[in-house]
Amino acid sequence: MKLGAVFPHQQIGSDPDRLRAYALGLEELGLSQLVAYDHVLGAGLGNRPDWSGPYSQVDAFHEPFTLFSFFAAVTETLELATCILILPQRQTALVAKQAAELQILCKGRFRLGVGTGWNEVEYEALAVPFDRRGARFEEQISLLRALWTNELVSFEGQFHRVVDAGLNPLPEPPPEIWLGGGSTKRALDRIARLADGWMMPWRPLDVARTEIEDFRRLAESHGRDPGSIGLEVRLYLGRTPREQWHEEAETWAELGATRLDLVTEGLGLTTVTEQLETLDDALGVVR
Repeated sequence: MKLGAVFPHQQIGSDPDRLRAYALGLEELGLSQLVAYDHVLGAGLGNRPDWSGPYSQVDAFHEPFTLFSFFAAVTETLELATCILILPQRQTALVAKQAAELQILCKGRFRLGVGTGWNEVEYEALAVPFDRRGARFEEQISLLRALWTNELVSFEGQFHRVVDAGLNPLPEPPPEIWLGGGSTKRALDRIARLADGWMMPWRPLDVARTEIEDFRRLAESHGRDPGSIGLEVRLYLGRTPREQWHEEAETWAELGATRLDLVTEGLGLTTVTEQLETLDDALGVVR
């Protein structure tokens, strides 16, 4: 099981020197991957008294393709993954181009984690219908893979039309596509059919065990080997007592997790040094 970290968007600011030091520090600790969340816009709460989303305009998010391009230039081994990019609110061909370019620049260290998202405010601002996002999402995955593996593509779908056109340069290898979510049976079935890996939302371990069993049965029903589909989970260091970190990591490994990301959110860490020291301590416990 590979160990990684979730990028602390809210904790270490935007100074490029700090960001560089953080990424290099992860490599020095021997972490395998860095995953980053995605939000284009935050909703203002002054006119939304009933807002229930976890983030608003006061929460900072770096744009992941730009951020990872920066990290690609300063790191050598660290794998970079979106967790998740809100795919339906974006132009598919442009995402294909950006992901292909990042994969080339980081020499194959990029994974594209995608999901449908929850923030209708972003969809509206980006001029994409919110209510058709699931159907659009599935079509996008097919088109992304076609664009990454063919010099020329002709594609006719509900939401896309490509006529004899292609990307250049093509990524080698094409980025893996991992899917987040899975809160409904329909979403879980989509992951079982389409994903190279599942970025599983946080669940209590007993609930996760049942969902993973259901997921494996769904994958088999679609003629897929469940063991060929990666499983990425998170360990929230601020929610779980330190004395339970090792046990929880071992349980995730027993459940078949192939990647475990350490989350420092909620610990009140505001400097790169604090982030890295906390991760170093956690690695000593988890490993």
